[in-house]
Amino acid sequence: MNVRDFEAAAKAVLDPVHFDYFASGAQDELTVRANEAAFRRLALVPRILRGHKPPRLGRTVLGSQASMPIMIAPTAFHRLAHPDGERASVRAAAEAGVIMIAAMLATVAIEDMADEARKVADDPALWFQLYLQPDLGFTEAIVRRAEAAGVAALVVTVDSPALGRNERGDRNDFHDLPPGIRCENLREAGGDVRGVVLSPEISWRHLDWLRGITTLPIVLKGVLHPADAELAQRRGIDAIIVSNHGGRQLDGTPPAVDRLRVIADVVGGELPLLVDGGIRRGTDVVKTLALGATAAAIGRPVLWGLAAGGEEGVARVLDLLRIELLNALTLCGCDSVESVPRDLVSQGAM
Repeated sequence: MNVRDFEAAAKAVLDPVHFDYFASGAQDELTVRANEAAFRRLALVPRILRGHKPPRLGRTVLGSQASMPIMIAPTAFHRLAHPDGERASVRAAAEAGVIMIAAMLATVAIEDMADEARKVADDPALWFQLYLQPDLGFTEAIVRRAEAAGVAALVVTVDSPALGRNERGDRNDFHDLPPGIRCENLREAGGDVRGVVLSPEISWRHLDWLRGITTLPIVLKGVLHPADAELAQRRGIDAIIVSNHGGRQLDGTPPAVDRLRVIADVVGGELPLLVDGGIRRGTDVVKTLALGATAAAIGRPVLWGLAAGGEEGVARVLDLLRIELLNALTLCGCDSVESVPRDLVSQGAM
């Protein structure tokens, strides 16, 4: 079994409208497909006779201890996939010892997610994803809730000055959550997803304001251009997630993995570089490490596992990727995730 098998299993049990929401991207979904295809254009060139013990998978990211360099990316509306929603996802993450980025548009409140995680781990690695709002008072209230819940970092999504055009959602007329499900982090807006304002007026000054009200590490999610990575570094951002929003915002953007090397060259190892989009195999993770990533994040695979098997499904997805990652590093001649050389990857369609 592999991670892709969970997609078919999820499709078999999900409401077709909800499956389309999770699976779809913007417009022609070119970027959705390109994210996965890009990994097939990258070949691994292993080293031999290295004489080392089994690879060490653990890594620390912004002070958060992780059992492997695979994170859970922020994805909305987990209760559409399974009644336990984010409660199940965060328990599986905590049990596996991986960092989970809780979505602002979660259907379980950040306080409840933190409580669930602490049921299975003393110090779970939980971060919080944030859309900066023009109403700074509203934004600060959400930040204070996340801080009080004990999150270890804030992940600011910066690629959403407007909502991407999702044609599957339009055809299905899916624009609101069903009765009984709401965005629990938006209590001040009545839990209504429409309470989130995506504005082109959001700018670097809003990041400066955020830095002024919190001591948590700030991560920018949605960086593709090296000039923006350079600006982020100069303004004291703590980490960057190279991402095209899973192909859900601007269709036609390049695969995130294709932007890794150029952005890694700009930041020069001075801050953690993370990546999401199209990661389906342990070998994909190794490729991101060779291109300069500190860790890779998965989004849709977690939702497929959740839909197919609840907490156990998410745990199985993470376990499969851990097994594949260990196998791939061993076959590549690497003794740890920190020793993956840049020349391990070459261009070459598979």
